[in-house]
Amino acid sequence: MSEAHVPLQLWSIPLAATFALAIMALLYFRGWLRLRAVCPTAISGGQLGVFICGVMSVAAAVNPPVATLDHQLLFMHMVQHLLLMAIAPPLILLGAPFLSVRHGLPPSLFRLALDPLLHWAPMQWLGRFITSSSFCWLSATAVLIGWHLPKAFGLGMQSESWHAIQCASFLATGVLFWSAVIQPWPNKARSPQWSIPLYLFLATLPCDALSAFLTFCGRVVYPHYLHAVRPFDISALQDQESAGALMWVSVTFVYLIPAVIATIQILSPANPHRQTELCDVRAMTARPLPPAAEEVT
Repeated sequence: MSEAHVPLQLWSIPLAATFALAIMALLYFRGWLRLRAVCPTAISGGQLGVFICGVMSVAAAVNPPVATLDHQLLFMHMVQHLLLMAIAPPLILLGAPFLSVRHGLPPSLFRLALDPLLHWAPMQWLGRFITSSSFCWLSATAVLIGWHLPKAFGLGMQSESWHAIQCASFLATGVLFWSAVIQPWPNKARSPQWSIPLYLFLATLPCDALSAFLTFCGRVVYPHYLHAVRPFDISALQDQESAGALMWVSVTFVYLIPAVIATIQILSPANPHRQTELCDVRAMTARPLPPAAEEVT
């Protein structure tokens, strides 16, 4: 790739990712309308809003200007990283995406193809394995540390394909990590609730170690940024220190807030109304929607 063509290519919109996000949003909205026709409390308007914010966060991360400046500033790489792993996944999961997308798909497709696959014993075992707290934590940590090793990081900066894989792995492991905290349908809680604050605290440790190293090591870790044309009057080392500080502070607050919420829920009496409502939604997914609801598009 010649140096003259880099800016134009980096400012282009990734059509495949944008199309996939648009399809997911349309399926979610269609399913949301169908569910609301049957049970207005199944997925609230607020959940629709946070889901859309999550999808927009992913779109912001993989499109210019963030995706362009990611190649020029490590600070913007951290912005992209935070959007894909720490901001978008919890927002998407809070919108109950699997429940809504399930009802957004054509009923015949789900009944004839997806439903038998999801009830296949090996697939159920795989689902339980990849949604276990230990696997979610380890996969997110491995992706975080692995992609920030200098050789792997350089590979992602030099190749568009590897950079796309990097972003996809950030998002996928981010969804896995936060699914253990939010536990959206069809996830079932398999760990005691007190383990959630501990899970979040342990997740801050590798992030803090990486961000502290980038902030205080005193040398440029990634050679790519030594030769990058930075849009602001900032050295590569200053850029790296700013990126480390951003990651350190952001991750602390992003993980602290749900840990505090989980702790308050543990110490507060249970809400029986909410539990009944969730049971009703789970029961509704076990049977097809009425014909009137299926006609809603």
